[in-house]
Amino acid sequence: MPSYKLVYFDFRGRGEIVRLCFNAAGVNFDEERIDYPPEWTEEKKAAAPFRQLPYLEIDGKKYAQSGPIASYISREYGLYGDSAQENLFIDGVVALSVDYFDTWVRAYFFETDPNKKVELETNLKNEVLPKFLGHLEKILTNSGSGFFSGQRLTLADLAVYHTLEISYRDFPDIYANYPKVVENRKKVESLPRIKSYLSSRKVTEI
Repeated sequence: MPSYKLVYFDFRGRGEIVRLCFNAAGVNFDEERIDYPPEWTEEKKAAAPFRQLPYLEIDGKKYAQSGPIASYISREYGLYGDSAQENLFIDGVVALSVDYFDTWVRAYFFETDPNKKVELETNLKNEVLPKFLGHLEKILTNSGSGFFSGQRLTLADLAVYHTLEISYRDFPDIYANYPKVVENRKKVESLPRIKSYLSSRKVTEI
């Protein structure tokens, strides 16, 4: 088996989907956590592909971007589907999750105008999140298994679990209208490997 090392900041963020994939697959990996911002130096940036984190070292060679890294792990260790068509569906759910995540990041971190920030956060809670959850609820209803695709855990479930962590914590009342989504979260976090990881991972705000 290759040697893996994940390099990312000392919080969940975009690196968490990689951690979830490795743990779900039962694959050992090393990790370098960088304290942001003080340790995110010019030297560290220069060493990172595209001057960004996360990146994954595979036998010492560096690969960038959390999405492709998670896809690689999923293909290698059984977290994708059984056909190209099923994988296409899984990738669609993942992309939907990324759309929501990017909207959340913009509202809470990138917007500097206070009034615009309040507007974006309100829209996220009242419009964007319910729309996203509605799509997920429909997919899970059609699936009938409690998972997004097939009868087992895939990258789709992990991507959604990761993406919804903060909204599930901050806006629990909204989830009352989406019981299938709540059921999926409970199903994912009850899986032995995920349960073990979640019980021992470092607690961070984001």
